[in-house]
Amino acid sequence: MDPEGIDMSAQPILAAKGLTKRYGKVVALDRCDFELYPGEILAVIGDNGAGKSTLIKCLSGAVTPDEGEMTLDGQTVAFASPTEAREHGIETVYQTLAVSPALSIVDNIFMGREKRRPGWRGSVLRQLDKPAMRAFAREKLSELGLMTIQNIDQPVETLSGGQRQGVAVARAAAFGSKVIILDEPTAALGVKESRRVLDLIQDVRARGIPIILISHNMPHVFEVADRIHVHRLGRRLSVIDPKAHSMSDAVALMTGAKEIEEA
Repeated sequence: MDPEGIDMSAQPILAAKGLTKRYGKVVALDRCDFELYPGEILAVIGDNGAGKSTLIKCLSGAVTPDEGEMTLDGQTVAFASPTEAREHGIETVYQTLAVSPALSIVDNIFMGREKRRPGWRGSVLRQLDKPAMRAFAREKLSELGLMTIQNIDQPVETLSGGQRQGVAVARAAAFGSKVIILDEPTAALGVKESRRVLDLIQDVRARGIPIILISHNMPHVFEVADRIHVHRLGRRLSVIDPKAHSMSDAVALMTGAKEIEEA
């Protein structure tokens, strides 16, 4: 039975077939398959060393697979770098957030994508259009309910952990037109800040952007995920519906204590 609201007959927005990645004699990915459908939150879980990080790095352009193919909107793609993946509409929020603490919220949102002023001031003098960037940043933060941040020119280092995560998610949502990948978004947060990030994830999905969520936090996974991709020994073991399986089932599958179950 398909998870509620997910059209499993639709073409996956992002898919991979037979992905293989070797590091010498170590096989990090072993003919791994993957599908992300439009409008869903797909959680990826697995024990340490299962290969899920390598899978995400392949999907986000940080690693080039040795074998296999990936498709985005049905078209075959091969990303040479994370920048190329971003150009195709795939944004990744890493566990380390990749924010510059000394820079402002606006500067962090536009890092590497700064807007220049129109006309010769932008093309010749290369002046930045700071008013436009501020307006855009404020709009995106407002859309995700993050306007508890009053001053968008304040340095990111003055924000709480949850607010920093919010800025990183807002940046991904602002530019990720196809897919957003979130790597352990609540790992270093307290209960209240984790709650806000989970709400953010659902807000982003409500805007129609599908999300890949990598997490070890089973209660969070079962709360927000539509489907759960269980990764083990370098490949997809199964995909389960969190409404039809328990957290114990998921843990047993990813640790090998339970037999394979098909989606």
